[in-house]
Amino acid sequence: MQATIEISMYPLTDDYIPLIDAVIEKLNSFDVLKVETFTTATTLVGDYDTAMTAIKETIAWSYDQFGTAVFAAKIIPGYDPQQ
Repeated sequence: MQATIEISMYPLTDDYIPLIDAVIEKLNSFDVLKVETFTTATTLVGDYDTAMTAIKETIAWSYDQFGTAVFAAKIIPGYDPQQ
């Protein structure tokens, strides 16, 4: 099943841009997903299980690297904007 997932990160620090950039870079490392970054969110499109794994791993990695942050996601199972 394909899915589209929109995710936003809200670091709990004043110097938030480098943290957001690092998370976007991490999401882009999953080359089997289409990743697009917009002003307020990043969108992942691809296999549902792969996309969810990418988010799970990225959030855990972010916590290990930077500590607590708030993540907000919208998940549309079965939707691929390219179709």
